[in-house]
Amino acid sequence: MLQQVNGHRSGSDAQGGKSLREDLQEFLGGEALLHELDDLTKVNPVTLETVLRCLQARYAADMFYTSAGCTLVALNPFKPVPQLYSPALMREYHAAPQPQKLRPHIFAVGEQTYRNVQSLIEPVNQSIIVSGESGAGKTWTSRCLMKFYAVVAASPTSLESHKIAERIEQRILNSNPVMEAFGNACTLRNNNSSRFGKFIQLQLNSAQQMTGAAVQTYLLEKTRVTCQASSERNFHIFYQICKGASVDERLQWHLPEGASFSWLPNPERTLEEDCFQVTREAMLHLGIDIPTQNNIFQVLAGLLHLGNIWFADSKDEAQSCQLMDDAKCSIRTSASLLQLPEDPLLETLQIRTIRAGRQQQVFQKPCSRAECDTRRDCLAKLVYARLFDWLVSVINSSICADPDSWTTFIGLLDVYGFESFPNNSLEQLCINYANEKLQQHFVAHYLRAQQEEYAVEGLDWSFVNYQDNQACLDLIEGSPISICSLINEECRLNRPSSAAQLQTRIESALAGSPCLGHNKLSREPSFIVVHYAGPVQYHTAGLVEKNKDPVPPELTRLLQQSQDPLLKVLFPMDPEEKSQEEPSGQSRAPVLTVVSKFKASLEQLLQVLHSTTPHYIRCIKPNSQGQAHTFLQEEVLSQLEACGLVETIHISAAGFPIRIPHQNFVERYELLRRLCTRTSPGSHSPSPDERHSEWSPHTKGATLQPLLQDILHTLPALTQAAATPGDPAEATPVPVHCGRTKVFMTDSMLELLECGRAQVLEQCACCIQGSWRRHRHRKQERQRQAATLIQAAIRSWLARKHIQRMHAAATAIKRTWQKWRIRMAFLASKELDGVQEKHVSQVPLPLGSLLLPQAQTSLLEAIIRLWPLGLVLANAAVGVRGFQRKLVVWACLQLPMGNPSSYAVQTAQEQAGVTSIRALPQGSIKFHCRKSPLPYADICPEPSLHSVTGFNQILLERHSLGHVSYSDLTRLSN
Repeated sequence: MLQQVNGHRSGSDAQGGKSLREDLQEFLGGEALLHELDDLTKVNPVTLETVLRCLQARYAADMFYTSAGCTLVALNPFKPVPQLYSPALMREYHAAPQPQKLRPHIFAVGEQTYRNVQSLIEPVNQSIIVSGESGAGKTWTSRCLMKFYAVVAASPTSLESHKIAERIEQRILNSNPVMEAFGNACTLRNNNSSRFGKFIQLQLNSAQQMTGAAVQTYLLEKTRVTCQASSERNFHIFYQICKGASVDERLQWHLPEGASFSWLPNPERTLEEDCFQVTREAMLHLGIDIPTQNNIFQVLAGLLHLGNIWFADSKDEAQSCQLMDDAKCSIRTSASLLQLPEDPLLETLQIRTIRAGRQQQVFQKPCSRAECDTRRDCLAKLVYARLFDWLVSVINSSICADPDSWTTFIGLLDVYGFESFPNNSLEQLCINYANEKLQQHFVAHYLRAQQEEYAVEGLDWSFVNYQDNQACLDLIEGSPISICSLINEECRLNRPSSAAQLQTRIESALAGSPCLGHNKLSREPSFIVVHYAGPVQYHTAGLVEKNKDPVPPELTRLLQQSQDPLLKVLFPMDPEEKSQEEPSGQSRAPVLTVVSKFKASLEQLLQVLHSTTPHYIRCIKPNSQGQAHTFLQEEVLSQLEACGLVETIHISAAGFPIRIPHQNFVERYELLRRLCTRTSPGSHSPSPDERHSEWSPHTKGATLQPLLQDILHTLPALTQAAATPGDPAEATPVPVHCGRTKVFMTDSMLELLECGRAQVLEQCACCIQGSWRRHRHRKQERQRQAATLIQAAIRSWLARKHIQRMHAAATAIKRTWQKWRIRMAFLASKELDGVQEKHVSQVPLPLGSLLLPQAQTSLLEAIIRLWPLGLVLANAAVGVRGFQRKLVVWACLQLPMGNPSSYAVQTAQEQAGVTSIRALPQGSIKFHCRKSPLPYADICPEPSLHSVTGFNQILLERHSLGHVSYSDLTRLSN
């Protein structure tokens, strides 16, 4: 200790204090670094002390998950941490390109299993083994994993499939509160301890979407219904009924306020699990309707009243034990709730039926008080066990998918943790036996198998000593003699068995086992088994009876007489079952004990686990009191030693968890040879024929090695490309060892190879895309040119057709116009003949009368030529004015080029009076053309005072044509 002299420290003490402070600062600085290590394989040196310090530092920093090689260590925080299990965090781990680079979490393990299923790497099916002591958080871990898979394994496209997926997910999640209500209880170490084991199989289809699930249970602790240790409770469902039922339901189930039940200890304790409404809603989502739920709770209430039935000792052995005064009401209520006849119920509990002899004569023997209590307990355990199995079947029928709809699965194994109580019996022996088998599975799969495989493959490996529990398993289940075989033999012998005798047989037959011990200070018969997690003392009293699990046939027949709908389903009238209950003495079948059934189911489970890729989550309990922010090193240290975590870290730090056969490695990563620049002239890419010959059986071994070396030569380039300038650790090449038949590597190297493979595939995809685009562009260009030629040909054909039609139309118009002109000329000539004759008779002939025929001919030609002029002028009066009108006149008259003003044209409309050429001034005539080739020939505009009434109406002047001189006509005709 430090001492002060006159208020000052001595020199040596001051130096010691300084060194102490430096050590403390160094220790604290080390602690500050330790909590940043998210993988225990990075701890140096790997010892129990350093691992313990790292876990404690991370626990103090609220980091409850730490990697340990292939195992995830989960520390129970004993407090709610909502942000650690939020849906946003689930999606973050699911969307991360490399989830292993994020902080260790159970979601990282779940995402790894999900991606393994997507990659289809054998074995495709995955399993997650959650282990640990009771109260370490196994149930919570399994629940969070199910929520994670429900979120990430459901991404349907259509709305209908989305609704189906949501319904399946909700049912899978709702199976948790129902299973926990009927199968979990409050123990000394855990408020929500699973009293049964379950293996949940999450079923995925080919698109890795969750389509259903299946639940398989193991060894329900049904004795808890009738017997609870001190400070422990019964199953949660009994407390939920008593605390959450409504007033009407209490009256219906005969559960008044403040009622006391002998099978309901510690009712004053209120837990988070005592939520009756949550259980009812979950059952409703699973397809269990309200009437069926009420039927279930009514049967459970009947079991509670059955526990209040007590018998008094009989003074005469020939007389049956009578009920105690307080029990008469209870048996009446219990019979009413179970819908059983009261007298047969009481008689079945009091009197035992014995069949003896070849004739199977029936004898009835009154039971003692202890036997009556045993038969009462057996009745309650039988009903509850059948009810639990029926619930599991209902859940499976609700959430299980058709066998054709799923292809792979992810299994979640949640079994009871290692247990050691002051009084341990058959239940604890089976639970610890299961944990021993799972520990052996872990050792065989990871520790021992890795080291043996390294030796076979010829790798330079320094072996690590690990704890093997094969000796303990030989003691429990070995052949020909073991604890299980001796207990089963006692059950087969038709004799009463004593606890002391069983202890003596076990100690004498298995004296040479190093895992068997004896407590000389114990007053009760017992034996000690040294498990991997520590020694456990088992009491032999009642061990054989629990292993037999006898169910008197009269109890089954009594329950078959019930009028309750649920009990009728649980106990149907089966003739085969009746015949099996009454076998003859010679054909009696061997007794199927509890240990035998549990061992068979456990072997079946291990076969499933061996066919999958296992992942391990080790749940650690920081303290046994369930207090937050409390880390007890002694308790954690014992758990670390028990689960062999240090040996796991040693092998994980120096080992290679990825092992790929040579042929599979070459088939998957042969693409990486494209990244290797070849300088030697002799090396070239193999042709298809050569590549086909490489895989022949004779040359496969010889050709694989060069291919492997070519692929491995690309690793430095991949490592250098993946390295960042600020992270020199990434630039360090990770070792890859090529064994005799397999390639060994670490997770980081596998990730590097996958990145390189993805890069090559991307380059190939870009090359294929470029070639396809070029081909598509050329094809489109050829199609465009062909379309252009086709369009040009069609256009030219259409143009020719149009011209031909126009030419034909023009020819028809021309021919019709010529016919019409000739006809008009003929009609005009006939009219002019009459006018000419009149003028000739009135006007004296000049001297040049010899020229009259020629003048008449010229006049006739002028009239014919001027005939269209009348049509033009008649129409031009409506539409054409000014200079355009004169141009039309010039064109029709064919006037010579000269001054336009020298010619004056006067229309007939400008003069008064209109007459016909043939008719005299008495009136006017209308001349109609049947078909005019001119456009708008049939349109008649509105009449006006100074316009014509139609285009085809020819109105000539009333005055005769005499005012036009003969000379003018002659000039015009010329």
